[in-house]
Amino acid sequence: MALPIMSTDNLHLFYGKKEALKGINLDFQEKGITALIGPSGCGKSTFLRCLNRMNDLIDDVTITGNVMFKNQNVYAPDTDIVALRKEVGMVFQQPNPFPFSIYENVIYGLRLAGVRDKQVFDEAVERSLRQAAIWDEVKDDLHKNALALSGGQQQRVCIARVLAVSPDVLLLDEPTSALDPVSSHVIEETLLQLRYDYTVITVTHNLQQASRIADRTAFFLQGELIEVSDTKKMFMDPQKQQTQDYISGRFG
Repeated sequence: MALPIMSTDNLHLFYGKKEALKGINLDFQEKGITALIGPSGCGKSTFLRCLNRMNDLIDDVTITGNVMFKNQNVYAPDTDIVALRKEVGMVFQQPNPFPFSIYENVIYGLRLAGVRDKQVFDEAVERSLRQAAIWDEVKDDLHKNALALSGGQQQRVCIARVLAVSPDVLLLDEPTSALDPVSSHVIEETLLQLRYDYTVITVTHNLQQASRIADRTAFFLQGELIEVSDTKKMFMDPQKQQTQDYISGRFG
């Protein structure tokens, strides 16, 4: 089997003295969608934020173990965190477009990287908005303020903003939980297309969503990784009793 594009080895995380992640070992192959599921407070979002060092922004956090990305430990002292977050991009639960035009939102990361070429911007905007399945809705309105869009459209602009800098990995922290069912469906369809070009790792509370879109599913409980397998197998034939109890709705 090919080397994983990203993996964690004995990953522990403490908030102060409270252990929130308890030695997580998890590999992510290139391309495809992995869903992280589990009840609230089980550590799945905390784990996701470890992958591009978003937890660095929180006080009193201690992390041990390794997070490897393309054979480099992202917690090595010489890691360029800006470059890491360009390659391992993140989309949050609440759509968070900047208060600029749609166009300026999408090219934000490219400007940050020092790009100045309008043709590069134009191409990136069209490509990314197409990939995020919103080009046809906004192509005549690119200079409209992104905050004037609906929630579902804002979230797709946020996905386009991440895609514009050509990441390898796309992290999504419950990307549809703040959206209505129609918008959620559009985002799901978008992710199903993106999985052919990107490694997508998404946290979801919604078991139906995980079963619909994920190639693999990882089940977290109380800071531990209980089980990981192909999604169909996990939902049809979970190997651990806790997984079975969670999937069948006995708790969570």
